[in-house]
Amino acid sequence: MTLEINPKSYVDRRSLLKGLAAVTAATIALPHAARAQNAKTIKIGMISPMTGPLSLFGETDEYTAAKIMELVADGIEVNGETYNIEILMRDAQSNPNRAAELAGDLILNDEVSLMLPASTTDINNPTADQCELYGVPCISSNSPWQAFVMPRGGAENPFMWTYHFFWGLEDVLGTFTGMWRSIDTNGKVGMLFPRNADGETWGNEEYGLPSAVREAGFEAFAPSMFEPRTNDFSAQISEFKNNNCEIVGGITYVADLKTFITQCKQQNYTPKVVTVAAALLFPSGIEAMGELGEGMSSEVWWTPAFPFTSSLTGQTSQEIADGWGEDTGKQWTQPLGYSHALWEVILDTLKRSSDPQDRDANREALAATNLDTLVGNINFADGPHPNICKTPIFGGQWVEGEDWPFDLKIVDNTLYPDVLEPDTAMKPLDWS
Repeated sequence: MTLEINPKSYVDRRSLLKGLAAVTAATIALPHAARAQNAKTIKIGMISPMTGPLSLFGETDEYTAAKIMELVADGIEVNGETYNIEILMRDAQSNPNRAAELAGDLILNDEVSLMLPASTTDINNPTADQCELYGVPCISSNSPWQAFVMPRGGAENPFMWTYHFFWGLEDVLGTFTGMWRSIDTNGKVGMLFPRNADGETWGNEEYGLPSAVREAGFEAFAPSMFEPRTNDFSAQISEFKNNNCEIVGGITYVADLKTFITQCKQQNYTPKVVTVAAALLFPSGIEAMGELGEGMSSEVWWTPAFPFTSSLTGQTSQEIADGWGEDTGKQWTQPLGYSHALWEVILDTLKRSSDPQDRDANREALAATNLDTLVGNINFADGPHPNICKTPIFGGQWVEGEDWPFDLKIVDNTLYPDVLEPDTAMKPLDWS
């Protein structure tokens, strides 16, 4: 098996690729003897935001691909025949235009049999659009299903080639409001949205958060969207203060949230609750805000406490997280579980395909997926929309940590009470 990657990736390969072959400037490859002799090769394209502002989402992708490389070193068997696997991994640099360009190159020049855009709307959607255009089966995750479907016109014209598993905006709303109801507030919510694909989806008045928050019994105040990487949130903070919003909700990324929170403190705006998607997913994002990060809350996609096991290795979620910590010296992050689950679906699809080098055959196999993975069961037949499967979501709050500066604790299981119990009760922010 061969894993071809971007040579500028920041990941420490020596800690990730123990036991693998030497690393060249552009290619990681197993020793030739480890490959199945005279076997055919299946090419899989993988596009990840390994650098740029979305790099925290892509941090676990290269690591997981290296683990998969170890697992299928001798190829995979399909219909009694052995196939080598070649992963062509590309860095989209957090740029949707580059993601589209890379996808087109992988499809037309490398002739991949299956495509994997690893995470975020900005990478998933342009990659998936290229796959629809050229007829390549594609599997993605790590963005709400509405963000994958609606901007691409999927509500009117269901997709033929692109499949996606994750939770939806209706689920994050139930999780957010579950946490908010556990705190004594006036029910007024200031909504924070960036002017990008995610912000326009989450902030959409028809299917996004503002109208749904109001329907849930809260008052929602949504000022103008902010430009990503802005250095001035005065307009948003002013509206939140004028309307006495005791809750802040929405979506943003780490750098913008740090600026927003710093300016809130400077302008004497102290909400009781800050529940923001994306930026509050990662330990490093919380640590960047220092003591102001403690008590902030977010949706939780995956934790080591998930009760599911890998269909590839039999490992528990805790064992996957422990392995990451041992190999990298870093605290686990939520995308780790989904990085692994995506490969569970890919390899399961290939093993069930009538011809794993044929795109049509792989599409048929992908559509028929019914697999128990590290993030739950993946079955596209039961989704809220064609080609969609929903997965569990919980509410989490960052508290002072034991082994790390902060730990993410489950504080709400409203939507999936049978999967996980809360670790602790939600508490209001204390910026005194």
